[in-house]
Amino acid sequence: MIKQLLLICTFFSLILSCTNWEETPPLVTYVGGEIVNPKGDYVYFLKDDQLLDSVPLDNNNKFLFKTKNIEAGLYTFSHVEFQVFYLNPGDSLMLRVNTLEFDESLSFTGMGSKGNNLLIDLFLLNEAEIELMPSYYKLPPSHFEEKLDSLKNIRLKIYNEFVQKTMPANSFKYIAEANINYDYFSKKEIYITANERRKDSDSYHTIPKDFYNYRDDINFGSDVLRSYFPYYRFLFRYFDNLAMEDINGKNNFQRNSFSHNYRKIELINRKVTNDSLKNNMVMNVTGRYLLNCNKKENQEKILNLFLKINTNKNQIKEIKELADASMQLTPGSKISNVPLISSSNKIKKLHSIIHNPTVLYFWSSTSMNHNKNIHSRVADLKSKYPEYDFIGINTDSNYNNWMAIINKSGYKTNLEFQFENVSKSEKELVIHTINKAIIVDKSGTIVNGSANLFNTNIEKSLLGYLNQ
Repeated sequence: MIKQLLLICTFFSLILSCTNWEETPPLVTYVGGEIVNPKGDYVYFLKDDQLLDSVPLDNNNKFLFKTKNIEAGLYTFSHVEFQVFYLNPGDSLMLRVNTLEFDESLSFTGMGSKGNNLLIDLFLLNEAEIELMPSYYKLPPSHFEEKLDSLKNIRLKIYNEFVQKTMPANSFKYIAEANINYDYFSKKEIYITANERRKDSDSYHTIPKDFYNYRDDINFGSDVLRSYFPYYRFLFRYFDNLAMEDINGKNNFQRNSFSHNYRKIELINRKVTNDSLKNNMVMNVTGRYLLNCNKKENQEKILNLFLKINTNKNQIKEIKELADASMQLTPGSKISNVPLISSSNKIKKLHSIIHNPTVLYFWSSTSMNHNKNIHSRVADLKSKYPEYDFIGINTDSNYNNWMAIINKSGYKTNLEFQFENVSKSEKELVIHTINKAIIVDKSGTIVNGSANLFNTNIEKSLLGYLNQ
């Protein structure tokens, strides 16, 4: 009996030892490649909103990202611009990209490359159709659907041939099919928007009910797709239109209005079932509204609605900071007295250089076309409204380079300044777009905290203040 027990124990110990010995080690996944014409020293890899790693470029502008225990799915590669790619555990993926033509030049080789090249091809097909679509959006609904179905069938043919040749995993097929379907849905939503803008014209079309049938296939809570641009873009367009439909018929409807954005957030909260996706969407709508709103009361209402819905602590902190800064830019508030660098390389506070009604505009050497265009626009506005000072503020950190541009371009040095602390000042003045301008009176009190010098209404704003 004792011998039998010993044999049984020995047998099970052997089984256990063999099992441990045969355990599969975690698969190592590699992503490497080359950046042509790099614009920084690092490439970044993310999963949804989480940074996985920052990888330095070597002397040959090459990099290698190595990781274990990843899940199959979508990841993000970023170097100034970004693109999504698909990874399976154990892939050895190599990519090459030229920053001068980021999306067009991006190509993949190695294990896992075939699926990613398909996703890039689908993305570029969409980009190539951009010029076609405006003419399609003018068509009657039935004709538009014919055109759109034809475009979708091209994608489906490419995809089906790929599936037959490569037999990809179901997880990849789900993503590729979502790419095709949600791009198709997005174009339908844009059609609805474009048609609505023609509501008071002869080119307006009555859209039949079956046109909207695709909305029955929407997944409002995909965790896999929550950071995938075709899916995310569609949801934004859908909720934009849904809010529009809810408040349509009311006077003075505007897509940037308080009522539209408040309703949009309510709809997102009601329909989106994935918490992370809901948080991101609500944050996006709230942030955009705060950046463009000039009424403190409405900013507070939107903020309070956001705080009731969003559960992400980091996003709550970010939106609160943005709201605080935005509320300081509402009409009647005193503009922040940020430090500036003069052309003589001396620190001056913003309040000290404001002596007349003033327009503050911003530019950077990273966009020389904008630099030329904004200064040309300022010259035109100055000739029409000499009562205003137009002060250019550079958002770069290199003084010598900034001065070289000023001297070469012949700008007036007494009306050109540079932020002393770029990141801090941009947050305080909420510089979120290069076209932003701020209008203040001679005492530095804000007249318009989110103006745009290229907007057709800018002259009305300038003249309106002078006529007060």
